[in-house]
Amino acid sequence: MLDTANTAAPVLILLGPPGAGKGTQARMLEDTYGLVQLSTGDLLRAAVAAGTDAGKAAKAVMEAGDLVSDEIVIAILRDRLGDEDCAKGVILDGFPRTTVQAEALDALLAESGQKINAAISLEVEDAAMVTRISGRYTCGNCGEGYHDTFKQPVKNGACDKCGSTDMKRRADDNAETVASRLEAYHAQTAPLIAYYNGKGSLQSVDAMGDIDAIASNLSAIVKAAVA
Repeated sequence: MLDTANTAAPVLILLGPPGAGKGTQARMLEDTYGLVQLSTGDLLRAAVAAGTDAGKAAKAVMEAGDLVSDEIVIAILRDRLGDEDCAKGVILDGFPRTTVQAEALDALLAESGQKINAAISLEVEDAAMVTRISGRYTCGNCGEGYHDTFKQPVKNGACDKCGSTDMKRRADDNAETVASRLEAYHAQTAPLIAYYNGKGSLQSVDAMGDIDAIASNLSAIVKAAVA
């Protein structure tokens, strides 16, 4: 675990396109360092469920079919960062997405003497991502993940974990849609890469290899970033 008794809680950002493994690596960092993964979707759902002022504002916007504003997201994040479990530090996944959001995040963190310790970009090959994402599916009962090429169940059509035959595949996990999502990601994230590079906080990790090797490289960055 990280010793944050005399320092501001570290804040890390994971950047990477769909399928890059951000969720998997974030969970491993959580287990190793006691950091808390914060994803935008989870934050919004939790705030709405809790009925906070920011959550009520977000609910009204979403029910109207509009996008939740940066101001509301920042307000929800401010509330969440104040929770006790975030005292050892957090990993942001899915936020910021634009330089305007990055600047708002910097201002929010400055309120409590925090900063972005490292913005870590998981570098992957687009062609490999199309194959990786378009082939994945999950057990509809327990959520165990599988893949047409890389991880098929031992018994065809039956989940190794719970035995269910209810397998589900996301409608947007097809090659054409994935390629479009990757193109949009690169267009959206390129300014963020430049933003954090300019601040000296950008780090890159080759995310095409073995999961444990990627985790080891990430761990070295985390140690250095929060030292």
